[in-house]
Amino acid sequence: MKSLMLVAIAAAAIPAAASAQDSAPDGSRPFGLEPYVGVLGGYHSFDRQSELGTSGSRGRMDGALIEGVAGVNLPLGPMFVGAEGNVAKGFKDIDWEYGVSGRVGARAGDSGLIYVSAGYQWEKGKGSRGYPDRSSWIYGVGLEVGPKDIGLGGLFGGAAGPRLRLEAKTYDFDSIRPMAGVVFHF
Repeated sequence: MKSLMLVAIAAAAIPAAASAQDSAPDGSRPFGLEPYVGVLGGYHSFDRQSELGTSGSRGRMDGALIEGVAGVNLPLGPMFVGAEGNVAKGFKDIDWEYGVSGRVGARAGDSGLIYVSAGYQWEKGKGSRGYPDRSSWIYGVGLEVGPKDIGLGGLFGGAAGPRLRLEAKTYDFDSIRPMAGVVFHF
C-alpha cells in the first residue's frame, strides 16, 4: 500500500515538472510512446526464511535467469512513466518467472534512464526439487545507459537504439535479483 501511495504522489508531480521542458535531454520529443524489448541475464537468490526459501535439506531456492522484457515508456519532459512485462527461464531451483511492473523515473544524461519499479511476479519453482509455485509483489531500481552517454551518439537518432540496463529487484523483500542486459528502444 505504501508503494502505491508513493507512485501516486510521484505521478501527480510529473506533469508539473514536464510542462517546463520542450524537449527531452536526448533531443527527442518530450511526449509520445517509446516501446522497447530486451534480453537480460542474472541471478535470483531467496532468503532462507521466505516462503520460497528452503526445501528440506536442499538449502535456499536460487538460480540463474535468462529474461526477455517488453514494455513502453511515456516520456513526460525530463521524467517518464512506463509499463513492462517479463518472462524468465530459470536454472537450478527456478523453472520460470513471469510478471508485470510499472516504472517511474527520470531521464539521465543524454540518453539514459534512472527508475524505480513495482509490480507482481509469479515464481514457478522446480517441483522435483521440492520448491513450490508462488506469486507476490516485486520492487526494483534500475539504470539504463544509452549510446550518447558512452560516446556513440551518431549511431542512433533520438531516444532510439540499444541501452545497457542494470537493475536489482526483490521479491516481497525476501530475495535479491540482480540483472544486466541490453534493451532496444524504438
